[in-house]
Amino acid sequence: MLGINYGEVRIENAYRLDLLVEEKLIVELKSVNELNELHFAQLLTYLRLSKKRLGILLNFNEVLLKDGIMRVINN
Repeated sequence: MLGINYGEVRIENAYRLDLLVEEKLIVELKSVNELNELHFAQLLTYLRLSKKRLGILLNFNEVLLKDGIMRVINN
């Protein structure tokens, strides 16, 4: 779960992360025909709100799993 601050209000369970690895890496799991900009934007939002730098989009709906991996970096 990822909490956010909205003004002076704290929302504890605003977003639900699929995986958070060692408090450094967010992994977003998908099973879609192909990854698109919406999936990228979702992960980037999680990275920005949590102030994390690195994320992985992982699409299980691929013949070869390596073709379904996208690395996302929050500058």
